[in-house]
Amino acid sequence: MDWLNHAALEAAGNVYYEFRAALMVSNNEGLTKTYNRFHDPNETDPEILKLRELHAAMDRAVLDAYGWSDIPTDCEFLLDYEIDEEDWGDKKKPYRYRWPDEVRDEVLARLLELNAQRAKEEALAGAANKPAKKVRTKHTVNASDTGRLF
Repeated sequence: MDWLNHAALEAAGNVYYEFRAALMVSNNEGLTKTYNRFHDPNETDPEILKLRELHAAMDRAVLDAYGWSDIPTDCEFLLDYEIDEEDWGDKKKPYRYRWPDEVRDEVLARLLELNAQRAKEEALAGAANKPAKKVRTKHTVNASDTGRLF
């Protein structure tokens, strides 16, 4: 994948970046506050909903660039880590708006497979490009040896 020249990736990334930047300026909020709202299941502001849509479009562009159009990009509000509901009380729960575990695991598995494949190809290419080792024997004479007596 030539991601540096992939027009759909660039377009999705630029649209997301520009929208997020304008959202942060219009709300006078930084990244942390913006993403806290992004991950809040009770947040229904139309601009945050649009940011989520643009995030899914960016995910779709990346997966499509890999040729993985069979992987869904639908996100859910899932706890970032397990909590004891009783001990947690009224504190804000650590939700993340993200892919379900099965989708995340599938993407990671494919990336690991792709990484192993590319490492193998690079190793084979590296072995093919290495010059043959020269074997030096007592009878081999180098240019630097010509002035020396034995």
